[in-house]
Amino acid sequence: MNKFKELIVWKKAIELSTNIYKITENYPKSELFGMISQIRRSCVSISSNIAEGAGRGTVNEFNHFLNISMGSSCELDSLLNISLNLKYIDEEKFNKITEEINEVQKMIRGLQKSLNRK
Repeated sequence: MNKFKELIVWKKAIELSTNIYKITENYPKSELFGMISQIRRSCVSISSNIAEGAGRGTVNEFNHFLNISMGSSCELDSLLNISLNLKYIDEEKFNKITEEINEVQKMIRGLQKSLNRK
């Protein structure tokens, strides 16, 4: 299953990361090594763990990395809620990016269900 680039969920996670990088460009520079760094790392972790898991040898290992990916997506969601409260992101961007996160989360869960049936 090392053809991770064919996975729609991986492609969506890459798109999410790209959008997150664009959004965080507008954060205060004082957050470069704080909030910006943590948001970007959690977001990149989503696609990276999907890829790493797909490259592993077993379904159980893949599932483990999908769980890590899901955790990173929840971390990202939490950080964006803090960003909204601090007014680093407006409500429109927040709602749009939250929809993207939810879509990726649903796709991760769907992939896990598919793997567990095998």
